[in-house]
Amino acid sequence: MADRLLFVWLYRLFPSVLNAVTIVQPETVIRWHRTGFRLYWRWKSRARGGRPRITVEIRQLIREMSLANRLWGAPRIHGELLKLGIEVAQSTVAKYMARNGRGRSQTWKTFLHNHAAGIGAMDFLIVPTVGFRLLFVLVILRHERRRLISLGVTDHPTADWIARQLTDAFPWDEAPDYMIRDRGGCYGQPVTKRLAAMGIRDHPIAARSPWQNGHAERLIGSIRRECLDHIVVFGEAHVRRILAAYAGYYNELRTHLSLSKVTPCHRPVQRLGQLAAQPILGSLHHRYCRI
Repeated sequence: MADRLLFVWLYRLFPSVLNAVTIVQPETVIRWHRTGFRLYWRWKSRARGGRPRITVEIRQLIREMSLANRLWGAPRIHGELLKLGIEVAQSTVAKYMARNGRGRSQTWKTFLHNHAAGIGAMDFLIVPTVGFRLLFVLVILRHERRRLISLGVTDHPTADWIARQLTDAFPWDEAPDYMIRDRGGCYGQPVTKRLAAMGIRDHPIAARSPWQNGHAERLIGSIRRECLDHIVVFGEAHVRRILAAYAGYYNELRTHLSLSKVTPCHRPVQRLGQLAAQPILGSLHHRYCRI
């Protein structure tokens, strides 16, 4: 009845509407009515105050903080936001915290990073000379900042020689808590006794599992690719000089991706002065600085 009265009212106001009504389907009228109903309630439900909207940047920051700090709850994150001058309610923080990807424990990456200062590693690098003589280089490093500690060279590695290298590499007040090594036969009883005397726990890796000593393997690969693959070694004294030069370059000048592109030893950023290049290892590498 109401729709009939509507059409009568329209006809009285606009008699020419009759020509248009003849081509309108009933479904069209129903669709118009539903569209108008939605628009009406959208207008009636519009925001008229209340809490301010939370910006996308703040919501993303809350999510990133919750994912990066697995041990933090809503009160801890809310306190950090207040210190940053971001005033939101704690219930809002709880609402926008990440639900997935958050464990109740730290990640393996965090665990290893916190224990890196107390972990050392060692492994052997074999270098052939020009006369096909094999030299053995004992590589010792610390996981903390990937620092290269020692490069000992010999043609006949024994357990007593390795024990002396460990003593020279680590003063008594700087010895790591753990030492990772492989199960080579040259690591005999003198090595294990020396490690125990220095307060270092011996951790041999599983058989045929070099990836368990990945830091040392990666360092040996870098020494080969960046140095020894481009040089013909004449003898033991020659390789000692080469490796000493490379060790200085590695620790003090070479930037590391795993260290956010900084060096194991502190290298300050130089912003003033003219650029200069100093060759290292016969121009295999260069040191760039400002003078």
